[in-house]
Amino acid sequence: PAGIIMPIIRTLGTVAQQAQRVQQVLPVTVAIRNISFSPRQVTSDASFHSVSFSETDHPKVLITGTVPLVLLVLKRFGKNNVILSDIRKPPSNVFHSGPFIYSDILDYKNLREIVVNNRITWLVHYSALLSAVGEANVALARSVNITGLHNILDIAAEHGLRLFVPSTIGAFGPTSPRNPTPDLCVQRPRTIYGVSKVHAELMGEYYHHRYGLDFRCLRYPGIISADSMPGGGTTDYAVQIFHDAIKSGKFECNLKPDTRLPMMYIDDCLRATLEVMEAPADTLTMRTYNINAMSFTPEELSQELQKQMPELEVTYDVDLVRQAIADSWPMDFDDSNARKDWGWKHDYDLPELVQTMLNYFGVETRMVGAN
Repeated sequence: PAGIIMPIIRTLGTVAQQAQRVQQVLPVTVAIRNISFSPRQVTSDASFHSVSFSETDHPKVLITGTVPLVLLVLKRFGKNNVILSDIRKPPSNVFHSGPFIYSDILDYKNLREIVVNNRITWLVHYSALLSAVGEANVALARSVNITGLHNILDIAAEHGLRLFVPSTIGAFGPTSPRNPTPDLCVQRPRTIYGVSKVHAELMGEYYHHRYGLDFRCLRYPGIISADSMPGGGTTDYAVQIFHDAIKSGKFECNLKPDTRLPMMYIDDCLRATLEVMEAPADTLTMRTYNINAMSFTPEELSQELQKQMPELEVTYDVDLVRQAIADSWPMDFDDSNARKDWGWKHDYDLPELVQTMLNYFGVETRMVGAN
């Protein structure tokens, strides 16, 4: 009868319309939940955990920024397991050592493609603007050091990566205890570089506690390397002095002679980075550690260098901006937690540093037995 059929037809029509609406919505929901989860699409019960691999498996490592670390990681894991990325051409020795690709950390989609296509399990994020350069271009530093970091964090959490982000002595400020500076204390930096690094430390630790991200971070002291030119950092005088001493026998320092800062030779720095990345997660009592090797002043470095090059002339023309930055930084790092938790131990003190740098440049030295 029509009185029965018409309600049935209307009911079937309503069910069909509802089914059509479900079909239109459901594929999008399924795509998000089954294919990817990132903090950009987060739900209240979301959780992320790092990818685990056996002792015999090598991680697949992506390194952002052209850094000497790539050569150590290549030696450790093999060129088929390491990819270097940057927006600038790398040095020839780096380019020919293993895979290199163009990558802009501000391009979220491109970064994500690299991680997915290469099955990346470790991400080592070095791309950043340093202290003095950052003060000259705050907008660019904010974009690269903060927005770029957000892209890195989201991708690392989304794909369960082990993430390393370096921090710095610049993450401390004039109200921090300076001699020594412990791992946990007041941090109120006054440079955009320092602010961005505190931001990175806190965001990384938040992602670790909130999403289970395997975030690891070391606060580097001033890093001294012979095979790279100074890059705009406040501690770069300690590299420039060697170049100038060999080239002209004269060096003009832009910091006061008694400005004490923590320093480290590049080999110690790279080894520490690899060691903390390989450390079992259950040995880490924190996610951000100080590391240190030595602390010295421009005057002490000059005197040590003059033992090998007595003709070296050192003068001082203080850069007020860099001096203000240096005066707000630690004079010495307390790195006892790194030494206790994962066995950190430096190899290079000041005499070994000077001889090693001069040997690199082919200068005969009078000392024997440096590491």
